[in-house]
Amino acid sequence: MTDVFTRKKRSEVMSRIRGRGNSSTELRMREILRKAGLTGWRRHQPLPGRPDFIFRRFRLAIFVDGCFWHQCPRCGNLPANNSAFWLKKLIGNQQRDKENNKKLRALGWVPLRFWEHELRCEEKVVEKLRAALRKR
Repeated sequence: MTDVFTRKKRSEVMSRIRGRGNSSTELRMREILRKAGLTGWRRHQPLPGRPDFIFRRFRLAIFVDGCFWHQCPRCGNLPANNSAFWLKKLIGNQQRDKENNKKLRALGWVPLRFWEHELRCEEKVVEKLRAALRKR
């Protein structure tokens, strides 16, 4: 079906759409946390980068990064169409992640990041989380 908008108008319309989070990965991480019996975590607290989960007592901020949006070295890819736009956008996401990690560290928090594909191996995620909690 042919688009009813011009290219410029479509771009304008699409730019006004705002994301609502990465619910499928967040739900998967929540399931992993509950299954492992890890308690004391909270979601969507007002910290730099808006971590997906935090353990306030341990000052541990957890992010679940989408492989595409944060350019996972293992499975992130760059779209062939409009590649200059996507390259700028995805590099910007990576830079923002680094800045938010620095801000969190300056506030005494430890950022912990998981790739979307890592959630497939529940045991490794739990192991990494428990190790980070033990260090705190």
